[in-house]
Amino acid sequence: MERFDTKIAVLLRDDLLTWQRLNVTAFLVSGLGTLVPEVIGEPYEDAGDVRYLPMFRQPVLVFETSKELLQAAHGRAVSRSLPTAIFTSDLFSTGNDRDNRAAVRAVTTADLDLVGMAVYGPRNAVDKVIKGATMHP
Repeated sequence: MERFDTKIAVLLRDDLLTWQRLNVTAFLVSGLGTLVPEVIGEPYEDAGDVRYLPMFRQPVLVFETSKELLQAAHGRAVSRSLPTAIFTSDLFSTGNDRDNRAAVRAVTTADLDLVGMAVYGPRNAVDKVIKGATMHP
């Protein structure tokens, strides 16, 4: 398996329901390819010449952690200026991107009720950000 100099990590709060974990993960990683285009590989094509969308060129590692450790990881990611996506508990009750952005904008950084975050960057920097989290079972 190829070892990458960078890492894509998703941290999920350990008290989320299964459907929430899946939904939050999908939303969090959706922004990475737009900000960091080098994380996207080439399009796929099967033997019947049907083309498929490109995907990440490297694995996405999913971790779980407590609310407190998630908050600390967020602070470390922000202080290192790493590309970061967040999902707050408020977003479970909104139904579109405009309302999602408004819900995040209405809360100060320190008061965000984070349920998940994705972070991308040099492997060592991401490892320091997610310190204390465990691989998702």
